Amino acid sequence: MKRRALLGAAGAATLVDALGVSRAFAQSADVPRRAMPAAAGVARVGVLFVNDAPTETRPDPFIAAFRRGLRERGYVEGENILLDVRYMDGRPERLAAQAAELVALKVDVILTGGQPAREAVRRATGTVPIVQVSGSDAVREGWARSLARPGGNLTGLTVTYPELMPKSLELLNEALPGIVRVAVLIDPAQVIDAREVLKETEAGAGRLGMRLQVPDIRGPGDFVAAFAAAQQQGAQAVFAIGMSPFSSQLAALAIRNRLPSVGDFPLMAQAGFLLSYGADLVDLIRRAAFYVDKILKGGRPGDLAIERPTTFQLSVNLVTAKALGLTMPRSLLLRADEVLQ
Repeated sequence: MKRRALLGAAGAATLVDALGVSRAFAQSADVPRRAMPAAAGVARVGVLFVNDAPTETRPDPFIAAFRRGLRERGYVEGENILLDVRYMDGRPERLAAQAAELVALKVDVILTGGQPAREAVRRATGTVPIVQVSGSDAVREGWARSLARPGGNLTGLTVTYPELMPKSLELLNEALPGIVRVAVLIDPAQVIDAREVLKETEAGAGRLGMRLQVPDIRGPGDFVAAFAAAQQQGAQAVFAIGMSPFSSQLAALAIRNRLPSVGDFPLMAQAGFLLSYGADLVDLIRRAAFYVDKILKGGRPGDLAIERPTTFQLSVNLVTAKALGLTMPRSLLLRADEVLQ
């Protein structure tokens, strides 16, 4: 079991190596600029992530992980590969323009992190290879014919939410025995198949004797009202689905409203959620370098099987538990892969 100190809002920043930090910050500004020309034999990779752009005090663990994955495969930035990086930075309306900009740069492949970024790039090009990482059901959402042979210009790594939702609720029930009312925070702009995900989550809740409340969320501007609605309706906890780009903001609101919180990726507990259960997104982004390498060497994305993680991580944040006056069951702590304290 991993035990380490919580770094507060920076969350997963401990995962970033120094080289990744400096380069990520140097390339983070999402403003019009002259792109560095790629020399002959130098690959150009576009990157579009839904999280915030890094700063000097808040690095981006995802771009650092991707760079690490590239280095593991022999790529040296500035010598045989160039990265053009863009961030949603809390403004989903900018994604279409960012996707179009990357396509116009004639990149060899585009890496996307998060469903909204993937959809923006999908609409921008049907020919440039795309490697995506997100919590998605590729076939159900319609962007892959099958996991084994997705077809088209898109492949990558994915987590299908329906299989994880009941388990997250079970863990919440174990941490807080007798919990009945749970507010589900889900934004259809972040989770393309939100309706289907909610149906399966409700089925899992029913088996546990839980009742779900679903405040209307259409973006970060609705978060405060969503928590107010949850309080008014007697919610005893909140479950955030597909909301990892807003982990720190949601964690702070949950603590402020005295509501235990569970999320679907480890970085959410690292940002201040009480619990999280899911695949390690940082490691999946590192793994995405494998796909980029395959494509740069001539592989067709439609022939590259979509990967799903086979291991999932339970994270428990004891700092948040203390702030809420909760004691986590010893049985839960012994099973946790990561205990933040």
